[in-house]
Amino acid sequence: MRTMIVTGTGTGVGKTVVTAAVAALAATAGERVVVVKPAQTGIAPGEPGDLADVERLTAGRVTTLELARYPEPLAPATAARRSGLPPLRIVDVERALAGVTADLVLVEGAGGLLVRLNDDGETLADLDLPVLLVATAGLGVLNSAALTAEALATRRRELLGTVVGAYPAGPDLAERTNLDDLPRVTGAPLLGVLPAELGGTDPGAFETAARCGLHPVLGGRWDATATVRQTPDRPTPRG
Repeated sequence: MRTMIVTGTGTGVGKTVVTAAVAALAATAGERVVVVKPAQTGIAPGEPGDLADVERLTAGRVTTLELARYPEPLAPATAARRSGLPPLRIVDVERALAGVTADLVLVEGAGGLLVRLNDDGETLADLDLPVLLVATAGLGVLNSAALTAEALATRRRELLGTVVGAYPAGPDLAERTNLDDLPRVTGAPLLGVLPAELGGTDPGAFETAARCGLHPVLGGRWDATATVRQTPDRPTPRG
């Protein structure tokens, strides 16, 4: 059983889309896939969360498991404290993963790597698992990506690589050049570039885009060396 954490350089970077893309390609290859969401925040009981998006985009071909849910859109530790609900602990995640039977298990985090699960300071980085980093391509991402890579190295955790989760159709200078720079600052390969708005497509179109946008190690056929990058004739405005 292969298990990996999918984390991000922040919130809203496309973690769920990347998770679903990797899951969809693995399922098509005949693998049994389980997607685990340890902590879902900002969703009321009974409302569809990130795992509902995974199920829709993969046409229900993967199994999903949510361990804890908190109604306010905050870090899990804060959301648990404010709601009065029990906080999630790493031992809970480890027990849940030990009970999973699959070929591939994807553990999708909330926000970035060091987002606290509880007031004891536990994070998903406490799991001894390899990590796939999902990033934006815009200005400022290199610092966040480098800090994530450094945190993983300090904990002796493996960074498998980075996937850009929502690449715009009309990228600016920073978004173009960061495709080259992300591997440099993280010390890990760029393993894919998925287009923005991909989460709104139907499962067939989603799988096609996933196959075109993810590296072969993730089940796709994307080739970083063949990616065309054109530099605009004027610099990106600072803001």
